[in-house]
Amino acid sequence: MPMLQMVDLHGQYLKIKDEIDSGIRSVIDSCAFINGPQVKDFATHLSEYMGGCHVITCANGTDALQIALMALGLKPGDEVIVPAFTYVASAEVIGLLQLTPVMVDVDYDTFNISIEAMKNALTTKTKAIIPVHLFGQSCNMEPILEFASEHGLYVIEDNAQAIGAEYTFSDGHRAKTGTMGTIGCTSFFPSKNLGCYGDGGALFTNDDTLAERIRMIANHGQKVKYHHSVIGCNSRLDTIQAAVLDVKLKHLDEYCAARYTAAQYYTHAIRQIDLREQLFITPVEAPYSTHVYHQYTMKIRDGRRDELKSFLAERGVPSMIYYPLPLQDQEAFKDITYYKGSLSVSKQCACSVLSLPMHTELTSDIQDSVINALKSFLNTLQ
Repeated sequence: MPMLQMVDLHGQYLKIKDEIDSGIRSVIDSCAFINGPQVKDFATHLSEYMGGCHVITCANGTDALQIALMALGLKPGDEVIVPAFTYVASAEVIGLLQLTPVMVDVDYDTFNISIEAMKNALTTKTKAIIPVHLFGQSCNMEPILEFASEHGLYVIEDNAQAIGAEYTFSDGHRAKTGTMGTIGCTSFFPSKNLGCYGDGGALFTNDDTLAERIRMIANHGQKVKYHHSVIGCNSRLDTIQAAVLDVKLKHLDEYCAARYTAAQYYTHAIRQIDLREQLFITPVEAPYSTHVYHQYTMKIRDGRRDELKSFLAERGVPSMIYYPLPLQDQEAFKDITYYKGSLSVSKQCACSVLSLPMHTELTSDIQDSVINALKSFLNTLQ
């Protein structure tokens, strides 16, 4: 049986080993470990890839979200709308800055923020929205941006899982996720579609003034060394990680295409084996967005998700639950947040989602091992 793992970073590394090793060696040879030229080079190249926006690198994706909120000058008690079904960082930074996270439900098909729920959450204290492009495809940004413009709200795109994806507006023009809102944020965690070999993150904006403020905040609030204009933090991308990312950026579209091909193979095969039981709900691709499949996430009907996960594990097939609790049920948020409505879809997703192995090195043989295990599970139900 081929090796089964959720992410194969080593296999990916071997294909670009010479480029990566050369990039790392150049940093070590220069000893410019902090803010070396590779950091600026990577930011320039990423800006070109993203369509020309400002790119400000930082230490990780959570810092990117925090810095974004700090740059917008929000005050304690201001409300920020965030989806309830997402990774904790999207809401964690809101609470950290003594803002109020207002959790709203998500769309059942795409897992992304529900436009109707977002609109219903508006109050006089609402100042911003954090749409999260979950699992690899864009939120429906056009109505989000229209709503934000109408009510004077900031939009902070959490693009940690969808870098490389594109959104198509109703007039036909397209934009990269992360470049449409006031600020975009991303993570370069190793398992991401564009991942480094440690921690890393970045912010995107088309606003010159805001870009300058973000740079200051990420650098102890200083524009000139030892002259601190605002309260900031110390958040910078390591030079070695920048060298790694600059190599991998050249391959990002190739990586996204490989993930998409693997996802189509999964979807076709799973639908074929599941014609009778219809237990597995395969991912839905929204018509307005490309999908870069950071995760291949199904929903499992009839309360059998945990049973299936255990069955797969016994046969050496890894799987993951992203995420087992919606944010409103997390202990950390109980005293600092509120939400409107039941958030029933978020609860339903948390109880039913299961992600299968997804990475750039997947082969049909590897996927067939996963699919055969799913088929065996279905056979136990007959």
